[in-house]
Amino acid sequence: MKKELSVVIINWNTRGLLKDCLESLYKTVNDLSFDVYVVDNGSTDGSVEMVEKEFPGVRLTRNKENRGFTMANNQALRGVHTPYVFLLNTDTVLLDKTVEGAVSFLNAHPDVAIVAPQFLNRDGSKQNTFDNFPSLPTELLNKSLLRLCFPGRYPSKRVDYKEPLEVESVLFAGAVLRQDAFRQIGFFDEDYFAYLEDSDTCFRLKKAGWKCFYLPHLRMYHFGGGTKDKSATDRANSVIEYYRSLYKFFRKNRSTVEYVIVKLIKPLRLAVSLALSVTGLVLTLFLHKGLRSRVYAYRKVLEWHLRGCPSHMGVKGRRAEHIS
Repeated sequence: MKKELSVVIINWNTRGLLKDCLESLYKTVNDLSFDVYVVDNGSTDGSVEMVEKEFPGVRLTRNKENRGFTMANNQALRGVHTPYVFLLNTDTVLLDKTVEGAVSFLNAHPDVAIVAPQFLNRDGSKQNTFDNFPSLPTELLNKSLLRLCFPGRYPSKRVDYKEPLEVESVLFAGAVLRQDAFRQIGFFDEDYFAYLEDSDTCFRLKKAGWKCFYLPHLRMYHFGGGTKDKSATDRANSVIEYYRSLYKFFRKNRSTVEYVIVKLIKPLRLAVSLALSVTGLVLTLFLHKGLRSRVYAYRKVLEWHLRGCPSHMGVKGRRAEHIS
C-alpha cells in the first residue's frame, strides 16, 4: 500500500517523551497509512535503544552529535516521498483524528501548504499555536497591545476561533505540510540551528504563493521544555540562540533599514531590562531566585551583543564546541 504520510520526529535525550509520543501516534492514527522517521541527535539516554526495541518499524537515523532541528529534519525530508509530512516534537501527545483531520483539510485545499492544530497544555488550556512574522512592530512594540488594537492583523490565542483561520506562521511542534510545497522552497534553511525556523519556512512558503492555516477544531497536547536545559547558563544560551535566529530572519527577509533598527534597539532594551532586574534584586536582598536567574541571562545576552554576537556563544556554539 502506498503511504500517504511520513511522520518526522527529531530527538535529543528525551527517551521517555519520545516513547509516549510514539505510543500516542500509533494509537490515534488509524485511518492513514504512514511511515515514521526518527532522527536522533546523538542522545546518550538510551533513546536509540528504546526505539530499536519497542518500535522496530520506525526508520531510525543515528547522528553522532546534535545537528539541530533544521539539519536533522532535512536529513529525513530529503528521503521522504509521501504527499504529506507530519513534523512532530517528542514532547507531544496526539488526540484521536487530529492527523487525519489535518490531512483531510490539505486534500480539500490545494493552495494550502501547511496546517497546525490547537496545542494544549497538560491542564487543557490553550497554547500559542500561530504567530506573526517577526517585524519592527512585533519586536519593538507590545504584542498584547497590537492584538488588542489590530485583531485582524495580529490574531490572539485568547479568541475562541470556530473555523479554520489563515495565519502567517504556525509552530512546528505538530504541523502537517504538503511535501511538494516544501520541496519547492528547498526545505529548511540550515543556518537556523534552533528558533524561528518555523517563521522563516512559513515566510518562504507565503512568498511562493502558498497559504498557512490554523485548525482550531483539531487538538493535541504539547508539554514544552522536553529538551530545554534547566541551568541559568543554558537558559542564557537559549536566549542568545533566539536572538541569533531573530537577526538572521531580519537580515534575510526584511529590509536593511529594518535589520539595522532591530539590531540597535534590542541591546538597548536588554540594558534597560537588566537595570530594572538588578534594582529588583537589590530590593529583595538578592533572595529572589527568579530575578537572579533573569539578571544572569540579561547580562550574558548583553555581553554577547557587546562582543559582536560571536558564533561560539549560544546553543549552536556550545554544541559545536562539544562535538569538535
